[in-house]
Formats: sequence, C-alpha cells, structure tokens
Amino acid sequence: MMISGAEIVIRCLQEEKVDCVFGYPGGSVLHIYDALFKQDQIKHVLVRHEQAAVHAADAFSRSSQKVGVALVTSGPGVTNTVTGIATAYMDSIPMVVLTGQVPSFYIGQDAFQECDTVGITRPCVKHNFLVKDVKDLALTIKKAFHIAATGRPGPVVVDIPKDITAQMCEFEYPKSIQMRSYNPVVKGHLGQIKKAVQILKEAKRPIIYAGGGAILSDAADKLTQLAHKLKFPVTNTLMGLGSYPATDKQFVGMLGMHGTFEANNAMHYSDVILAVGARFDDRVIGNPEHFGEEKRRVIHIDIDPSSISKRVKVDVPIVGNVADVIDELLKLIGSDFKTDPDVDNWWKQIDEWRSRDSLRYKQGEHIMPQFVMEKLYEVTRGDAFITSDVGQHQMFAAQYYKFDKPRRWINSGGLGTMGVGLPYGMGVLMANPDAQVACVTGEGSIQMCIQELSTCKQYGFPIKIINLNNGMLGMVRQWQEMFYSKRYSQSYVTSLPDFVKLAEAYGHVGMKIERPEDVEPALRKAFTEHKNDLVFMDFIIDPVANVFPMVAAGKGLTEMILAEDL
Repeated sequence: MMISGAEIVIRCLQEEKVDCVFGYPGGSVLHIYDALFKQDQIKHVLVRHEQAAVHAADAFSRSSQKVGVALVTSGPGVTNTVTGIATAYMDSIPMVVLTGQVPSFYIGQDAFQECDTVGITRPCVKHNFLVKDVKDLALTIKKAFHIAATGRPGPVVVDIPKDITAQMCEFEYPKSIQMRSYNPVVKGHLGQIKKAVQILKEAKRPIIYAGGGAILSDAADKLTQLAHKLKFPVTNTLMGLGSYPATDKQFVGMLGMHGTFEANNAMHYSDVILAVGARFDDRVIGNPEHFGEEKRRVIHIDIDPSSISKRVKVDVPIVGNVADVIDELLKLIGSDFKTDPDVDNWWKQIDEWRSRDSLRYKQGEHIMPQFVMEKLYEVTRGDAFITSDVGQHQMFAAQYYKFDKPRRWINSGGLGTMGVGLPYGMGVLMANPDAQVACVTGEGSIQMCIQELSTCKQYGFPIKIINLNNGMLGMVRQWQEMFYSKRYSQSYVTSLPDFVKLAEAYGHVGMKIERPEDVEPALRKAFTEHKNDLVFMDFIIDPVANVFPMVAAGKGLTEMILAEDL
C-alpha cells in the first residue's frame, strides 16, 4: 500500500512506540501535522515556543527510559530548538528531533524559512540526517532512534523537506538495524575488570564517584549493591544525584564546586577512585593540577571511550555499559570481599570532615532558600520529581533535597540552561502523569520560558513552581560580590512582574510567601488543597543568601570557601 511521507513519519513513530510528541506547527511540517491529526495513538503537546518543545522532550526522556521526540518547522522553528538540543547533547539525553525543511528543489536558494539545519546543529547533536528521498525516510528514522538510545545517548536530528512528506511510497519499517560505522561497545573487557577488582581490594582510602551515566544506563540499584558490598563511601556529581540513595549512611554528598566538605576532601585525598559514568569535568575536580597532587589509582567505567583520560589520567579504563560492567564486578567480587583494615580509619577521617556540617545555615527574619528546600523535601516526603532551572536555586535544591531514587532530579548540568524548569515539568508529567512535580526556579530563569504557563493551562499540568525570588540574578550577584569587589553590573532585576497576578492571568493559582513561618503551610496547601492545579509560589527570600561551600574557579577541591569563613 502506498502512503505519503508524512504518514510514514507517523507510522515510524508508532513502530517505535512513541506515545507523545512535543511540537509547534509551521508550513514545512503541515503534511506531518495533518497525518498526526488522523490518528489517536500518539499524543501531541502544543508548546508556545519551540525551545520548550525540545526541553520537554528532553525531560520526558530523563524521567523515563524512553526516547523523547520533538517536531518543529523549518527556519526559525529549527533555530529556536538549538539551545534545547545542545542542552540534551551536553547531558547525553536520548532524543529525536524531527524538523521540517523547505522543498528539496528550493534548498540552497534562500527560500522563505530556509536554514541549513544539518550545518547549524552538527556541533550539538550525536548525529543528524537530511532526507533526500522518500524511500529512505523509514530507514533514516529507524537509524535516528537507534543512534539516540544506544552507546552514549544523545539527540539526533532528522531534517525532512516538505516535498518528501507529500510523495508516496510503500511503507516497510526495519525490524532491526546494523550500521557498519556505529557499533558501540557494551561489555567491558574482562581483564580490565579483574584488574579493577584487585585494586579495589588493595584500597585504603577508596571512593566511588558516580555520575549521570549510572542513571542513563539504569544501573542505580546495581551501583547501590556494589557500594554496600565494598563498604566504600559514595559521592555523586550534579547529574548523578539519585543514582545512590542520598539518605544512605555511605553517601557523603555531592562533590565539586558546591559540594560538601566531606565529599570534596574524600575525593581529593582518596588513593583509589572508582569512577562510574562520570567525566571528571571542571565543576567536579576544580583545577586538574591541584587534583593531580595526590597519588592515586583511577578506575573509570564509561560507555564513551573519548571521556576516559580526557581530563584525569586513568589507570584502569573499562569501556562498556555501566550496568553490564557493574554486573561483572559483582560476580568477581563475590560474597567474601574484604576491605583493607585501613578503610576503617578512612571512615573515621570522613566522619571528622562530616562533623563540620558544611551545609548548615541560620534561618533569620528573611526566608532562607535552604529552608524552603528542606521544607519542600519534608512536604513531598522526598518522593517528588524536582525540575530545576539554573542558578543558586539549582544548587540549593541539589544540596538540600535528598534524592533516593534515580530520574527524579531533572536539571541542565552540562550546558547550564536557564528557562528549562517549567518545560521540564511538562515533559515529566507526560511521562509520569500521576507524579508530584516541583519546579525550583528563580525570578530570572522562570521568565525565559514563562509563556509555557499557557501550555500548562491547556493540558492541565499541575506543576508546583517554587520561585526563590531574591530580586536579582543570584549566582551572578554572588560572583560579583566575591570576585568583582561588589560591582553588581546588570545583576539586579528592577522591573519584575507581580508573579501572583501573572499566574492568575494564565488561569493558575498564585501565592506570595514573605515570612519563614508561612513557608511550610504554603507548600502543604499547594500539594494538598491544590493538588490538581498549577501553583506559582513566589518565595521572597533573603536577597544576599549565597551558596556554600564553594570552590572558586581555578582553585582545587580542598580550597573550599565555607559560610563560616566569611
């Protein structure tokens, strides 16, 4: 049976069991939208800006085990997605972005709403395609989903000219795919894994350092099992939070620029590091020269060989899927593994560092943002999906909300994209319809995609927005205070809207909270009385609250600035 290219696109998505697409229509994709209209298997969420479509598809993937899908038109539709694509690329999120293109016979003629989609997106995708023949459409989409979800995941763009969607073709969707030039390694080298086990047995000051790869490979349970067998301390990157239970006694907290005193010291002074799906990025280890001062052996498990020894010399590289490699480690370690006796002294040292309580703060007459996060954790019992924008509020959420489960902490780690929080909440709710979702944001970030309050109204997304409002760009102000002699250049936001009225204008519930004693009651009211409503909670917080601990740019992990030092 002959069907159109547009119908082939929809049939391909159905074959991939896609149940939700986020998008915004335009001329080049109208054939696809018409085919979408004629079926009821795939739901479509109409965003108010293409950037939000990609962010929502990104969060749909982060909060599930599925590939997120976005659909946008050509020209400005495509260019509006680039920030979202780059965000997903930096955090290795599997996603397929279907983009419209002008008719193929117009490409290169500066046609209306034409742009070089392949060229523009090439630096921030795992791969991209321009479909030139309707007969290649099904195979190309199959390849896109395969590439996005396997190996080190990432976004894949499929650019489809309008005339291709109108042409007729027989439909046959490949049941499997093999690509000669793309065969990611899954199983780790057994000899390397055996070397790793021997080093782990000899470790006197060990640490397990787990990142986002442990979550993306669905290895959280296995990682916990491994840590309990080894009895080693565990630290997480920002992207790795939830890969190991934050309430477990072996967890020493997040490490890095705003990591805990105990996590950063344990990482720096360790003699063996077991790195699991992490990449030793600049926000984690600080100055590489400072980090290299201590002699240690590093075991690095990662699906991406290019991430190994990129910033830190690795002694035992293990290329493979994290979950599969941990399986092999568990088999080789067995039930009779015994740690070196010196590990007990290591734990005593860690407990001494812990006693500094580097996250303590004082709650005065102004609402402290840390207090809001602690109360949010209590009210939601630690079971909510927390989406976050980027800034101080992101760090406060990471530090004070204890993530015991993977895929509950949804934030932009690598690119640090402001504006993601609200569309992230939309994506989470499409993947997890009955979930509690809180969007932790600031008065600067929330305005970057605030138009999605309209989308939330249309689809009834009951997101609870936690706006930590200090009247300025908080993280910028903190750096200007500490490193620019308090020259607050363009960090003040002096024309803020009335967020309560703004939320109400979109048909939602708005609250303004100005006193510490009103924080918990407001949160409980939002999550109980307004369980099915979007509630915009505008918390007026201490305008000069800073995030501590802090490792300044160019400094090492042991050169932390603590609140007590100021």
